[in-house]
Amino acid sequence: MNSIASRRRYIEVHVLQTVPPANVNRGADGAPKAAFYGGARRPRVSSQAWKRSTRIAFASLGVDPQLLGTRTAAVTEHLAEAIAERTGLDAGKAGRLAVALISKLGVSGKKEKSGGKKDEAEGTEEKAKTEATAYLLFYGVRQIDNIVDLIADRAEELAGLSDAKLAAELKGTDVQAAIRDGHPIDVALFGRMVADNKGLSVDAACQVAHALATHAAEEEEDYYVAIDDRRPKEESGAGMIGRIGFNSATLYRYAAVSLHQLEENLADTKTAIEAVTAFVNGFVRSMPTGYINAFAHQTMPQLVAVTVRDTQPVNLVTAFEKPVTAFAGSGYAEPSARALAAEHTTIRDQWGVQALWSGITHGFADQKTRGQLDSAFGTAVPFPALVEALAAELAK
Repeated sequence: MNSIASRRRYIEVHVLQTVPPANVNRGADGAPKAAFYGGARRPRVSSQAWKRSTRIAFASLGVDPQLLGTRTAAVTEHLAEAIAERTGLDAGKAGRLAVALISKLGVSGKKEKSGGKKDEAEGTEEKAKTEATAYLLFYGVRQIDNIVDLIADRAEELAGLSDAKLAAELKGTDVQAAIRDGHPIDVALFGRMVADNKGLSVDAACQVAHALATHAAEEEEDYYVAIDDRRPKEESGAGMIGRIGFNSATLYRYAAVSLHQLEENLADTKTAIEAVTAFVNGFVRSMPTGYINAFAHQTMPQLVAVTVRDTQPVNLVTAFEKPVTAFAGSGYAEPSARALAAEHTTIRDQWGVQALWSGITHGFADQKTRGQLDSAFGTAVPFPALVEALAAELAK
């Protein structure tokens, strides 16, 4: 297997997915998010919403939890629990060590909890305290274990020191190195920004675009009522009334992964390829859950195309700058598929941006549509076969 570090590889994922009436991702006003593109108002789902859904999907798709990350301001509490579990220290002592260790990252914020008793013999305070970081910190379970490794063998001794002596004893302990290496795959993919400590930042290997409708669509409104089951029969009226905005659309979804950056973040070629396949699976199969109980909008994509390039990633949303018009009786998905194939071909022929490899899965039966897609991306295969073929290509 060649070293990815010596070659550039960009994996693009293009998805067409029709979502029924839903409020998948709402804005501050509660209405479904939207954007003007090509002079038309389109339903939109933010990249943040689909990144979150992709991360959540990793676990359900069988990715080892040890390879996944956590984003929280309660990292000190997490570390305290891990110290207590490994060393047998009580919560107060473990919490005190956790605070001292996390403070060395330079991301500590306000104290969330504090309590305990004064130990007059040692001049220390046994506290069950945690401390919130100044912002959400993105890290992995294995990185917490790495920090515990630094003090596990002498945890009882350290816990008995005064605050000043503890700080002095931990002065040479490189906590930053413990969280700077061994990243989980979602940190390696989506990156980590730590404004107060650039050394902890991780360059993202993945870009996710806002999902955008291929056509114009207006927001609609659902007026609903709820009935009080215990209201006397002689009393009329609803117990509660409300309104929910919604829309429906065929969405174009796009993401790109820089495989060489991913390998740099994970320090291993095989793990990087596994992370790519996990991302493609998670991105394609996931769905944001806004108002999901009210609309049950879980659908599967109608088309997934994957390309590998060595020049630059290319977002094909320009296929839909002119809003797609539905064919008579066929909806928006099929004309969107044809527009996508045409744009991919134009990018290849006009700009000379060749794909090293491409693959596609879809269920369109129309011969003209299939012919255009075959010409652009190759013969359609089932999605699991597409992911396997992608992995084989990246391993060459």
